[in-house]
Amino acid sequence: MSSHQRSFVSVERVSGNVAVVTLNRPKMNALSIALLEELHETVEELRADLPGAVVVYGGERIFAAGADITEFDPEDASVAHRVTEQFHETLSALAGLPRVTIAAITGYALGGGCELALACDFRVVASNAKLGQPEILLGIIPGGGGTQRLSRLIGTARAKELILTGRQVGAEEAEAIGLADKVVPAEKVLEEAVAMATSYAKGALVAQGLAKRAIDEGANLSIQDGLALERELFVQAFATQDARIGIESFKEYGPGRAEFVGR
Repeated sequence: MSSHQRSFVSVERVSGNVAVVTLNRPKMNALSIALLEELHETVEELRADLPGAVVVYGGERIFAAGADITEFDPEDASVAHRVTEQFHETLSALAGLPRVTIAAITGYALGGGCELALACDFRVVASNAKLGQPEILLGIIPGGGGTQRLSRLIGTARAKELILTGRQVGAEEAEAIGLADKVVPAEKVLEEAVAMATSYAKGALVAQGLAKRAIDEGANLSIQDGLALERELFVQAFATQDARIGIESFKEYGPGRAEFVGR
């Protein structure tokens, strides 16, 4: 088990080849520009030395209650530029990791906190958690990817309703609309997210990354271009050691018995 400490973001490599990225900016994990910069650096370090899977966690009490409103200045448009650019840079880097990423959500994931969760592949949510995009209640709109990622995840009409009212949804509703993938008691959130990450980390990691890229990039392409991307990535997957292991294992033992090496 190893860890690397920054001011607001720490990373711990736990057994099972999982990296747990923890936010620590008391008391609400407000996503300041400094925190987002640290998170971006952390993501780039993970990219340079990829784990099997990644969990993003805000601690036992709260995931993240949003952007740091104290940094907002309605008189200064350059601040709005800076905030939205830093959010997009950081969250796009996280979303682009070629590994499974899981948000472990306790307490609140609101505004920028919800956008951080949306940049992950899956969301494990505490049964008492609240999620939402309340920016409209400040007279602004989501600026960290919420208008795009939320609508792609739960559909445009549902995303419009949540974003235009700013209302918060509980865990049960979040699961029903596809915003939460698993709801567990609050004290089990991290454990469940790490268990899920560990199971992905045992898989064919390069193929997982290629499949994730095909889905995410393909969503922004025409069906023809998406299918062309799939063909290209299918050929790349065939060139991996895991493909040889998986195909040989299937021929010898049937499906689901391969032990992959992640290369």
